[in-house]
Amino acid sequence: MRKKYFSVCRISFIQELAYRSKFVVERLQSVLQVFLIFFLWDSVFSDPSREVFGYDRAKILTYVFGLLIVKAIVASTKASDVSGIISSGELTNYLLKPIGFVKYWFFRDISARGIHTAFAVVEAAILFVILKPPFFLQTNLMSVVGFLVLLVMAMIIFFLMLTLVSFIPFWLVEQTWPPIFLFLSISEVLSGAVFPLDVFPEAIQKVLYLSPFPYLIFIPIQVYLGKVVGMELIRSLLTAGFWMVGLMIAVSWVWQRGLVHYRAEGR
Repeated sequence: MRKKYFSVCRISFIQELAYRSKFVVERLQSVLQVFLIFFLWDSVFSDPSREVFGYDRAKILTYVFGLLIVKAIVASTKASDVSGIISSGELTNYLLKPIGFVKYWFFRDISARGIHTAFAVVEAAILFVILKPPFFLQTNLMSVVGFLVLLVMAMIIFFLMLTLVSFIPFWLVEQTWPPIFLFLSISEVLSGAVFPLDVFPEAIQKVLYLSPFPYLIFIPIQVYLGKVVGMELIRSLLTAGFWMVGLMIAVSWVWQRGLVHYRAEGR
């Protein structure tokens, strides 16, 4: 069983490198986004002693650089292809294979995340040498461990959320990319990938924290920066765990009901 899914990772890794132009474009988009956000916050914090929303210059620029790597770990995914496979009728070929469909795509995601993360680390190192920003190095072991645990949870939560959205063609065959695009656009903003969620009014933040989105990027980076500690860290871990388990149950439930509706007729 392990060998089977290891083969999935290996083949997916090769396929990812086969489409070099698409991969390069995705990496360029991430780097350009970091450039834009970096210069925005760098101008806001031109005075090194200035603090805004609880951030000093070192922490906000660390947040920006953290986006490059954390997004590569959490949001580099192949699961967005699932909706097209269902709507085209190609799902039948997968159902005939001795492998779990959701597990198959999860391990494909691991491969995609691995290669994107490796390139993101190199890109961050190059940008660090060029831009020479101040950097906040977290030395508290509890914060580092909490950050890493939340990263793993964030990977699983994002995959499960995207998989749920990708199941829509079970019922609406023609609806493939619009729901995926809408989900990715919403998660980009509400996860803190565009700007820290601290900029929102407190009332909106409280509502956002009830959703899984902040636990994808914002909360893990906050933990690394030492802004979420103690009971607040434990509460964040429990909330992320709740969403992870809840989404696992939801994906299993929707998958079973989707198969009942699936007619393999394609578009």
